Amino acid sequence: MYLHKGKLLNYPEGRPSAKNKKMKKVISVLAIVALSSFAVKAQKIGYVDTDYILTSIPEYKAAQGEIDKLSVDWQKEIEAKYTEIDKLYKAYQADAILLTDDMKKKRENEIINKEKEVKELQKQRFGVDGELFKKRQELVKPLQDKIYNAVKAVAERGGLAIILDKAGQVSILYANTKYDKSEDVLTYMGYNKK
Repeated sequence: MYLHKGKLLNYPEGRPSAKNKKMKKVISVLAIVALSSFAVKAQKIGYVDTDYILTSIPEYKAAQGEIDKLSVDWQKEIEAKYTEIDKLYKAYQADAILLTDDMKKKRENEIINKEKEVKELQKQRFGVDGELFKKRQELVKPLQDKIYNAVKAVAERGGLAIILDKAGQVSILYANTKYDKSEDVLTYMGYNKK
């Protein structure tokens, strides 16, 4: 115990001042920054451009062509059904003054049901878990898995801790091309572009 300005204190070196507390915080922050920058420098980082890799693979181009064709065909089918509904509606409007209330109801219900059918077909074809999504999974997912395995092998072989995708949502403001591993991935997969 110490007597400081008439008060007993339990601090062996006296009461810590605000300056000492601030200095300890600064030293702690500097130590954390130094350690984290050392850890970052110890990791090797590379990047790939999966868009470039995918467009360099003939199987992907074929799969994408098949998906695009299906999409166009299905869209034409849906547009044809909307054209049919539009014709029914115009015919209904032209005949409305001649129709009884029961006939009007029947024609209105027919148009409403056809619209529901088309919306359901749209959802079935293009919805979140629709046929287009499933077809894309069936055709493209195996290629994406193959690319992932190749990226992993290139990273392990090169001693890289992190591989970023230049094509994705990650923003790379600057990238030295010597760290671009896209060609290495293509070579590993057997698509030698060099």
